[in-house]
Amino acid sequence: MSTDRPIVIAEIGCNHKGDFEIAKQLILMAKTFCNADIVKFQKRNNRELLTPEEYDTPHPNPDNSYGDTYGAHREFLEFSPSQHTELKKYCEEIGIGYSTSVWDLTSAKEMVALQPTQIKIPSATNLCFDILEYLAKNYEGEIHISFGMTTKEEERKIVDLLVKAGRGKDTVLYACTSGYPVDFEDVCLMEITRLKEAYGDEVKAIGFSGHHNGIAVDIAAAVLGAEYIERHFTLNRTWKGTDHAASLEPDGLRRLVRDLGATKKALTYKKKDILDVEEVQRKKLKRV
Repeated sequence: MSTDRPIVIAEIGCNHKGDFEIAKQLILMAKTFCNADIVKFQKRNNRELLTPEEYDTPHPNPDNSYGDTYGAHREFLEFSPSQHTELKKYCEEIGIGYSTSVWDLTSAKEMVALQPTQIKIPSATNLCFDILEYLAKNYEGEIHISFGMTTKEEERKIVDLLVKAGRGKDTVLYACTSGYPVDFEDVCLMEITRLKEAYGDEVKAIGFSGHHNGIAVDIAAAVLGAEYIERHFTLNRTWKGTDHAASLEPDGLRRLVRDLGATKKALTYKKKDILDVEEVQRKKLKRV
């Protein structure tokens, strides 16, 4: 992984539209064209995650639904553990990291069996302490957690659980606003600074998970000290589904990776009063 800029995670999530070949295309594009470090998927056991009423209720936005009910929609987009095994193997073959979010305890157990280098707890389920406790005891990789929709008191409980389990230095916390997409005034980048001040000594790193438009905000996140930048990734922002509108297409992700590298190089002091590049200009232009 790159050490000259923040680690970039391309969250494919469910943007593959339930199509395994599109999932592989997204992985390949993230690696070869965009130079991302990691791709991230999602894993759900929908019968466990959803109540019967939630499962059998129609999708709130029928235009984005892949099934007659919300449960059927979610099942259509779900890959099996064996498919995730294949995706992880493909990532290894082409040289990009594989990760996934887990939304319930069964999914956590299934993904721990794959032993990826990192597993993500999304904002929606970061208060499911059975999942956190299972990962803390049974998973040796990094535990990444988004703090969207989370109070400061809840944050403290999450971090305390992991620190008490001896896993604080394996934990990465993400500043996040849960919205798709998020207006700039709701991105709240200074949460990165707050999380660093509150938990920087207890955890491995602070990251930023963005759902906004464009890439300027991510550059600012890096300047504020985010060591991981996570963005939703798609091949076409007009595709059917709720996440595509808050995602980056390949050229956007490529530019983000490029600009993060350029920003990292630029964040230095002058090594001497007059840089070599300035010498010629000083002789020609300087008035004394």
